[in-house]
Amino acid sequence: MNMLSAVGNLVPSPTIDLGMAKGRNVSTTIAPAADLALSEGSVSPATRAALNFQYASLRNINHCPTGIYITPSVGNTMVWDAVLFVHKGYYQDSVLKFTITFPNDYPERPPTVRFLTDVFHPLVDSRTGVYSLAPRFRPWKPKEHQIHHILHFIKSTLKESTLDKLQEPDVLNKEAFKLYRDNRTSFAALAKQSAELSQSPSALYDTSGSKKNHSLRFTPLKPNEVKEVLGALSIHTG
Repeated sequence: MNMLSAVGNLVPSPTIDLGMAKGRNVSTTIAPAADLALSEGSVSPATRAALNFQYASLRNINHCPTGIYITPSVGNTMVWDAVLFVHKGYYQDSVLKFTITFPNDYPERPPTVRFLTDVFHPLVDSRTGVYSLAPRFRPWKPKEHQIHHILHFIKSTLKESTLDKLQEPDVLNKEAFKLYRDNRTSFAALAKQSAELSQSPSALYDTSGSKKNHSLRFTPLKPNEVKEVLGALSIHTG
């Protein structure tokens, strides 16, 4: 599948961020979009209906935050693959891949968010990449909380205004939390370092291990290929 046909297969944010990584020409390749009509018997009809509704709702204006792209995983529609391009703040220029995994009884229980890209953040477990939803979604309210709420919360927690409100019982990386609270300069340096590492070839192009099945894959582009893609998307760089 070429890049241009692939772009139509996922829910995009309102802003096209392809090739944003500083000093790198990249394209985003999306594996063929999974059919949200899950196989009979794999999940309950209620869960199947909820997932279809949640994914369709992301196409509503303002539901998918700027800088986030998301699509169902090819191999398992109970897993959605996403990437977040960060434009401002401590994590500026980060390219962060993550997944949202739904339990079989969703929406009665919340999904699990896991970052595949290493990120130094109070809410991200440094060993597993699991992300804490506790500050915003405890308790989980199945009739109230939506996936677009989760996406907006994830993006907001990269900003100072939300970081300031985090409480120690909710965090999964105690070191990051304590540095943010007690030594903001050191925290900023480590956040910047993780942003830079997120754009390294090993982070951007690696498809091994936990990233093997992620549907959003980056590939290097030559300068002439970048111009061709941007032209086709009617993006002018000046």
